[in-house]
Amino acid sequence: MADNPSPFAKAASVHEAEEGRALAPKFDADGLVTCVATDAKSGDVLMVAHMNAEALQKTIASGEAWYFSRSRRALWRKGESSGHVQRIVEMRIDCDQDAVWIKVEQEGPGACHTGRRSCFYRAVPLGRTGAVTLEFRDGDKTFDPKKVYGG
Repeated sequence: MADNPSPFAKAASVHEAEEGRALAPKFDADGLVTCVATDAKSGDVLMVAHMNAEALQKTIASGEAWYFSRSRRALWRKGESSGHVQRIVEMRIDCDQDAVWIKVEQEGPGACHTGRRSCFYRAVPLGRTGAVTLEFRDGDKTFDPKKVYGG
């Protein structure tokens, strides 16, 4: 991960992490916290990504979503190549400070690199055994990813 030490506090106890006022994110062994991004108006889940300390710091400072790509091992600002920026309306951290929830105003027609509004466009049917076939829900593409990202 990044060589920079975390600018965030470390909770001295579980009680401090759960009840204290200091932002003390509990990064995993890879230096990441999970971040859930939802639409500020509808509440729809748009995407789930990861933040390292630098991405979290940049998100807080800029008011725009920054993430850390596990596959590319690189920091990225949402919308830097697509223009589909996520402006933060509210940021929350969960009880033990190992997950972040951001409510965003999603610019552009979608958040998903596949060309859809949300990354969660398939449903898993419940109450079945054996092989499961996914069901598309709200799966229409809202933009052409080849035009936006190239390829």
